This record gives sequence, C-alpha cells and structure tokens, in this order.
Amino acid sequence: MTFLYSITINLYFFIVWVTSLFNAKAKLFIKGRENLFAKLNSSLSTEKKRIWFHFASLGEFEQGRTVLEQVKSNYKEQEIIVTFFSPSGYEIRKNYPGVKVFYLPMDSLSNAKKFIEIVNPSIAIFTKYEFWHFYFSELKHKGVPLFLISSIFRDNQPFFRWYGNFNREILKCVTHFFVQNKESVSLLSSINLNNVTLAGDTRFDRVFENAIAPKRFPIIDFFLAGSPTCIAGSTWPEDEGILSALPEKYPTWKFIIVPHEVDEKHLANIEHLFPATSIRFSVLSADPTRLEKSKSVINVLIIDNIGMLSSLYQYGKIAYIGGGFGAGIHNTLEAAAFGLPVIFGPKYKKFQEAKDLIAIGAAKSIDNNAELTHAFTHFAKNKECSAAAKDYVAKNKGATKTIVDFIMAES
Repeated sequence: MTFLYSITINLYFFIVWVTSLFNAKAKLFIKGRENLFAKLNSSLSTEKKRIWFHFASLGEFEQGRTVLEQVKSNYKEQEIIVTFFSPSGYEIRKNYPGVKVFYLPMDSLSNAKKFIEIVNPSIAIFTKYEFWHFYFSELKHKGVPLFLISSIFRDNQPFFRWYGNFNREILKCVTHFFVQNKESVSLLSSINLNNVTLAGDTRFDRVFENAIAPKRFPIIDFFLAGSPTCIAGSTWPEDEGILSALPEKYPTWKFIIVPHEVDEKHLANIEHLFPATSIRFSVLSADPTRLEKSKSVINVLIIDNIGMLSSLYQYGKIAYIGGGFGAGIHNTLEAAAFGLPVIFGPKYKKFQEAKDLIAIGAAKSIDNNAELTHAFTHFAKNKECSAAAKDYVAKNKGATKTIVDFIMAES
C-alpha cells in the first residue's frame, strides 16, 4: 500500500507540473519547491529548538492562527516554522511576522527524513486535515509529539472503512487529536483511538477576535454612504451568476462582491454581469470622482485584491458565502461574528457551523434565484437573525485555550 501511495503522490506532482506550463497557481506550486532544502538550510540556525505548524492553505492558517499566536507567545525561546501545501496560503502569508514560512516538500520517505532532520521540531501541529504518511511516520519514529487541531471526521472517510487499514496507520502516529464535534470523538473511538479531546473549532476564536477591532477602509465608507449592504464573500462564477439579479430587485442596497479568484478574466466576467452598475475597488480608490459622477447608478463594488474580506463584513447587513455550487462553501463564521445572517448554495453538508447556523435561523441554503430572493427578503426584514448569528460565535469560542493548555502541560 505504501508503494501505491508513493505512486499517487508522484502522479499528483507530475500532473501539477504539466499544469504549471499554462496555470499560474500551479507554476507557483512547482517553483516554490525548487531548491527548498537549500533554502531551509540557509534560513535555519542549528542551535534553536523549533515548533512546526503545517497548514494546507490560507483557510487552515486562519483557522489555526490563534493557536499559532498563543504558542509563539508562550514559547519565545523556540523558533516557529510554518509550512503550506498550497500557494494560496504560502503566497499571502510568506512574510508573516515572527515566523519562518516555507512550502512543504512533497510527501516521500526521503523528503520527510530530510525535512525533519533539518527542521528538528520539538512539537508538530497540523490543522484540520492533511494526513501525510511519511511525515507522520517520521515524526513518530523521531519521538516528536504530533497534535492535530480543529480536526473533524466523517464516517465516509477511508479511516472508518473496511479497506482503510493503511489510513488508520497514519492516524496512529498522532499524539493527540483536538476535534470539533462529538461525532469525531465517536468515530475515532470506533477504531480504538481515544487520545482525543473535544475542543471545538479554533476558527470561532479567530473570527471573534477579528470582529472586535476590524480594519476600516475610508473608501468603503465613501462608497456605501450609509446604505444597507450585502457582502458576497469568496464567490465563484456560479455564485455571481445567481447574485446578478439582486441589485435591480433591491435598488436601495449596495453590494460588495469579493471573488475567490481575482485574475483579470474572472473580474471581467463579473463586470459583464453588472455592466453599468459596478466599479472595481482599485478604480474607485484611484479616482473617487468616478463614483460621484454616477452615484445614482453604481451600487456594486468589486474587490479586486486579496486580504480585505474578513474586515469587510463589518459593513454588511446580510452575507452571501460562495462555493456552495462547487466543492463546498467557504468561511461562514467570519460573517456570523459580525452578526450577519448568511446565505449559501447547496454544498454545505460537510460544514457543521453551516448546519448549526441554519438550525438557529441565522442561515439559509438556496438552489436558485427564487430561493435567493426569498432568503434575502427574509433576512432583510428579520433583525433577530443577526443577534442569533453573533451569539452563536460567542458561545462557541474557547478552543484555543483548551489546546494550548494541553500542549504546554504535555511538553
């Protein structure tokens, strides 16, 4: 089985390499791993102890960020190493203060041995997903404690199937699991893994902190001019298509669209959906008079950069969260922390917080334009939905303290 696993990893890398010939993100994935061990050797001193955090991408980084910051504060004598699998995490956080950031080499026996020998971590902390056979095995072999935080498991995963022995062996390398829900505790117990704490989701701590003192943007205040606003976050073309009818139906509202990908083709497609009513953030920032000249028409602002979304929710009354017509919805908690009821597409079943928000009346899932209009009208009229969303986040924070207290007691 290890042989098949290695073949799969190599095949994945080959496919990404081919894709990199015409795809910018794949090119970053390949280029970022060039001469990686030389970069590690030249960047890391040999004397210091280190704590290694690994994140799949930007979302997992934000999820584990409160733990990272608390560990950084508590272990000042140790160097913090952060690795990413995806360019979307690395490229945005490569200059994160107080840590050293790298790509994770592809999972192989030689790479795992070499990486862990150079980094020499005293503790390894992985967030939510990412189960790498060779890295986990080498950490166990070296006696390095490995903690999985904000993990969540489902019964359809290979770990819990008759054919999943190889996958279960990977989990046996973990020193302790910090999981989000009771189902995950039960599932791990069913395969005789009881080194588990029901800690909750660290994202609640992160979004709660963010909502206390978000960054403000004067140009956004200028654009909104006190109008009720819908924030459409992390949208994809399917989301934008279904959203395109809202500005005409709700002329007194303003709409801020924050696409998940900000390449020129995607931005141009959004502008095509709102040909006379939209303006890009960069254009408005460069020339606010453009808005003054057509104030009665422009009610859609397209954010054409990365990094603003988590603070933009402060301006909203309702949020639409993208991804629900694709692989799955993006972060609903960032919006809920500001008291925004949320609307999203049908692909939300993997996300406990989305199901919880629906149950308390602070979210609705939609399949089409008619359902979107109904949900939007409902949330525009029912202010109590806002309080329900905000209270949900406040009541579920605290996972970070549970995790960090445990790690400090064990290390």
